[in-house]
Amino acid sequence: MTRVLIEAAVTAGARRARACGLLGLSVRTVERWRAEPGADDARHGPRQAPANKLSGAERRTLLDTVNAATFRDLTPHEIVPRLADLGCYLASESTIYRVLRAEELLAHRGRAKAAGHHRTVHAHVATGPNQVWSWDITYLKTPVRGLFLYLYLMMDVWSRKVVGWAVHEVELADLAAALFTETCRVHHLDPTGIVLHADNGGPMKGATMVVTLERLGVLASFSRPGVSNDNPFSESLFRTLKYRPEYPTQPFADIAAARAWVRTFVRWYNTAHLHSAIRFVTPEDRHTGRDIAILAARHTIYVDAQARHPERWSGSTRNWDPITDVTLNPERGVESTLQHIAA
Repeated sequence: MTRVLIEAAVTAGARRARACGLLGLSVRTVERWRAEPGADDARHGPRQAPANKLSGAERRTLLDTVNAATFRDLTPHEIVPRLADLGCYLASESTIYRVLRAEELLAHRGRAKAAGHHRTVHAHVATGPNQVWSWDITYLKTPVRGLFLYLYLMMDVWSRKVVGWAVHEVELADLAAALFTETCRVHHLDPTGIVLHADNGGPMKGATMVVTLERLGVLASFSRPGVSNDNPFSESLFRTLKYRPEYPTQPFADIAAARAWVRTFVRWYNTAHLHSAIRFVTPEDRHTGRDIAILAARHTIYVDAQARHPERWSGSTRNWDPITDVTLNPERGVESTLQHIAA
């Protein structure tokens, strides 16, 4: 029957490769069948369901959970750790994705495009908070065409926490230097030895900023000229900010409105956002060390789940070990010359 359908499609004008592909076959397989008299589709698939397959009740519970108001806007990668924090394990991310795909519930959402990956060369390693910071400035639209507000954001590379921010009407090295000084004061930090990474913009390399960093004993680090993705942590943060569903579709009415929105975003990002690069804990939890207990509790949940259904686990449980080192722009293909920052 399969060969008959393919030949009928080809006779009607379809390409053989396309017709075979629609049936999950290669052209070579069909040609082999044609060379064997009487041969046809011998595929039969698995003869029985896997022993570790989710039961019908478990599958319904999984679908009800991921489609609930609490989780329906989250990816399985975010849902799983949130469930673990609630003391619940339903299935792995891959299983959730497989079930959603079977139910035709997977679709790309949001305005973001796929991120690109480029080789970078400047490397700094952070083994704890307040060792390597990254900062940048982004535009915020106003009702006046061509007139923008400027958001200054400083983040800790190790914890991903936004440690300082400001919204101003101009880009100035003086304002950047004032923000860095005030951020250190608010966090009661001695900035000596901190690596502060930025791109090659005017405010980043302005005289006031450079003098301030030198006076405070800060190691200034800069991206290569013309290479925007040498500052990936700040770029990723701005991407998250501007592609949030709550990000205004209309320009900010004034600087007060912009500051109010950014204040709400920073609070969410630091205290509610489960960051994928730090084992899905919040930046605030990681910055303060609370992630250790959170990840240990998740590990216990997974060990218990494995004990209940060992047949569903082909190996060890998910890795909930805390991330130790975080590298800003690791070198590739060459001997490591990374600068290790003392804890």
